[in-house]
Amino acid sequence: MVPRRDFLAWLGATAVVCGRRWPETTDRLDPVGIQLYTLRRRMQEDVEGTLAAVAEIGYREVEFAGYFDRPPKRIRELLEANGLRAPAAHIGMPEPGDGWDRVLDAAAEIGHGYVVTPWIPESQRTADGYRRFAELFNRAGMAARARGITFAYHNHDFEFVTLGDRLPFDLLLDETDPTLVQFELDLFWITKGGHDPLEYFGRYPGRFPLVHVKDMSADGAMVDVGQGEIDFARIFARAAQAGIRHYFVEHDNPADPLESARRSHAHLRDLDL
Repeated sequence: MVPRRDFLAWLGATAVVCGRRWPETTDRLDPVGIQLYTLRRRMQEDVEGTLAAVAEIGYREVEFAGYFDRPPKRIRELLEANGLRAPAAHIGMPEPGDGWDRVLDAAAEIGHGYVVTPWIPESQRTADGYRRFAELFNRAGMAARARGITFAYHNHDFEFVTLGDRLPFDLLLDETDPTLVQFELDLFWITKGGHDPLEYFGRYPGRFPLVHVKDMSADGAMVDVGQGEIDFARIFARAAQAGIRHYFVEHDNPADPLESARRSHAHLRDLDL
């Protein structure tokens, strides 16, 4: 298996339309999205067929993790042809300069409302390193906002390992400007890290417009949504407080990616909220 950090490095700088707010008058989750990293091997082989397949399952939103040599115009055409929206994309590190400008230009052309950095290198995970990234994220967020796009950061569990007397996740939240930087909360990784999403919704309301919907078994393994022990209905009941607008199913290494996507979608489709 290719680790996520290596996969993103291979993709290089890659680059979501702002979606509807949490539906206040329905008891069903709508729309349901998927992070295409779940299907990355299929995407490498057949971007067009993979997007058609997720649309056939019933997904209406996708989050990209690379465009696989398709130009922004082609990506937008494929989305429109399949009745899909792409509210967000995972990108590389937002280094200032022409590379970041090109990422944002591509995101704007495709119609993304969010660009998301999903990883901080292990060598940089010190208190000073996290502070430097907070400054970098603020600068990246300012450039993104100028194009009508929101910058966000996606967590793993390493942000919940205490440095000194502070959690890195808290540092990033506290030292980034809420008008420039938002967060994509990975519900598996925050749970794996020993913390409750509701705690963070209460402390940082409105900072989590995106979530990764990933389930965890009793032994801590990642499983298809609905096959584990995370109480998603409990979490989504606080969506308005959190600011959630987009819900992306993800499984990092499913045995059968398309079947995993089907099972997870079916569970969320039928979830009582």
